[in-house]
Amino acid sequence: MKFHVTTMGCQMNVGDGDWLARSLIAAGFTQAPEAEAECFILFTCSVRDKPEQKVVSEIGRIADRNRHNPNAFIAVGGCTAQQLGTTLWRRFPMVRLVFGTDGIAAAPRALARLAEEPQLRLSLLDFSEAYPERDQSWPDDKLPPKAFVSIMQGCDNYCAYCIVPFVRGRQKSRPLPSVIAECQSLASRGVREVTLLGQNVNSYGLDDAGDGASFAKLLDAVAAVPGIERIRFTTSHPKDLSDEVIERFAALPQLCPALHLPVQSGSDDILRRMGRRYDTAAYLTLVEKLRRACPDIALTSDFIVGFPGETRADFEATLELVRKVGFDSGFSFMYSDRPGTASEKLAPKILPEEKSARLAELQALLDERLAASLAARLGRREVVLIEGESRREGTLGATWRGRDPGGRVVNVPLPAGADYAGRFVAVRIVQAKKHSLVGEAEADHD
Repeated sequence: MKFHVTTMGCQMNVGDGDWLARSLIAAGFTQAPEAEAECFILFTCSVRDKPEQKVVSEIGRIADRNRHNPNAFIAVGGCTAQQLGTTLWRRFPMVRLVFGTDGIAAAPRALARLAEEPQLRLSLLDFSEAYPERDQSWPDDKLPPKAFVSIMQGCDNYCAYCIVPFVRGRQKSRPLPSVIAECQSLASRGVREVTLLGQNVNSYGLDDAGDGASFAKLLDAVAAVPGIERIRFTTSHPKDLSDEVIERFAALPQLCPALHLPVQSGSDDILRRMGRRYDTAAYLTLVEKLRRACPDIALTSDFIVGFPGETRADFEATLELVRKVGFDSGFSFMYSDRPGTASEKLAPKILPEEKSARLAELQALLDERLAASLAARLGRREVVLIEGESRREGTLGATWRGRDPGGRVVNVPLPAGADYAGRFVAVRIVQAKKHSLVGEAEADHD
């Protein structure tokens, strides 16, 4: 059977989608463009209201396009699947599988059953007490140079605005040996860079499901895997970012000088109402420590505007924090009530037009920061891990796309006639575009 995966939301969904696609291919399924598929798998997000609306719209679109194909069916996974559950069956007859974040390990077998039994419907929505290990027995095919590795599931923070603990469950750390075994397997198949994934990687190992290894010790162990030359991780909660992890940015050459550290607001009052358990002074202290350990570190962040009770002064404090830290870039979002969260009951709510205006103002400032950070790279020499061909045309032939150690996209014209994916190329940055850089190759790093 031919399948197609559509992924919405966070990098954990991307990692889950990649794993499920590899599992289905190993089981005899064929990955195909949407127009040719019969099995449609959606990884969904419910962190905000708009992504949830997008999920419903996407299911309706696929169902309408395939209404005359009796063999076509839809599987819905991720946070929206966990939240809406089997109500999706009643709304959309073509949905035959709903699986939550702990149910993904059993999804390949469930999809194989559905392909054989056209009248069957299945749900995989139960939470587990321990991290649900997934089959890692891949064929010996070469993999792309970058891969995601999940190190934990769920979250125990219960920030006032966040639905994640309700749809992904309590935190469950994966045993360190399992993480290392997967990294070794990936490296043997050509992976050069891994991104360690979790809702709050800094609290890895602190829950009852873990084996006691700290996140800093996990970073040491991954760095020792032969073939893994770059390590990234996301997402980090500031309250749990330890000095030991900060020190690893100086001690481990494999750990990329880049960190996404969501601050959400520059107002101490709003941070308190959000239940974030740090203030701006503590956040700025972390930034100072990080830059002392790694002066060239690229810092990015997330921001929520229009949280209940946010005054103009609170919002101005966020703008001031962005200027003070000098983030390389950031993501900003309008607050929306999520069912069952503490902030759903908080007042006063901010008018939609005011939230929209604040979002535009903040994003304009973040865009300025991105332009400045990219322009500052001009003339720099960087080593780029090539990921694949770019759509940009170069004078030498194909242009290839990769990332520098800070995570910035770099397009590099390279001579035709070779496959550069997975190779490290030394470049000089010669141009800064709106969202990326252009590099001129100097020599292979490999």
